[in-house]
Amino acid sequence: MSIIPDLLPSIDLTADVVLSFHGTKSNSPDRILPRPTRIGHRVDVQPGEFVASAVAEHAPKLEIQVFNKGERLVTVAVVDADVPNVEKDGFDFRCQYLAANVAVSPTSGTVRLSQLDSSSQILLPWLPPVSIKGSPYHRIAVLVFEQADGALDIAKAVEKVQRNGFVLRSFADRHALKAVGGSLFRVEHDEWMDAVMVRNGFGDEVGTELKRKRVEKGVYKKKDGARYRAG
Repeated sequence: MSIIPDLLPSIDLTADVVLSFHGTKSNSPDRILPRPTRIGHRVDVQPGEFVASAVAEHAPKLEIQVFNKGERLVTVAVVDADVPNVEKDGFDFRCQYLAANVAVSPTSGTVRLSQLDSSSQILLPWLPPVSIKGSPYHRIAVLVFEQADGALDIAKAVEKVQRNGFVLRSFADRHALKAVGGSLFRVEHDEWMDAVMVRNGFGDEVGTELKRKRVEKGVYKKKDGARYRAG
């Protein structure tokens, strides 16, 4: 879905990444829906699958499988690649989550994003992806990077990080990060979205509708009427 090259120029897939949410599979429509209870029910997300906004309100769990021996530190970035920007008639990026210094190995790759340490690992805590009415679906990329230079200084790194307008390429270059794996899910405006937006600081956008600019077809320059005479 063009995450490469929209977010990164390339990726060297040397790790398998599977994400899961609390929810239930639905085949009509094909997406992951909320359950009455969130306890004990996790569903793996197939890359590109739609996830209901009420499900994606809570951070997923990752299974990061690396294959070369030894422990290494990784960074996890979750980025919305399709935030509408009406003024420029285009789209911006928003970082939904960012954490570093996550230790994984071939035998230990379970990462619960909500349980990482806020002082030594999390740069930006989980922000549920949102979509206003009329917006096309949002691609939410979950990308894993190997940290070539060892542990990041979280306090220092967070000084140059912002959610809106987040440029993943620049962040990766600044910290010598190598993309090694990832996944993707999609969200759209659904029946739970307005409530999710209110609970997470986007209440002022509830009721907003994105409408495409109308393009007039077959518009021709009118000719000067003085050139015509009654016959």
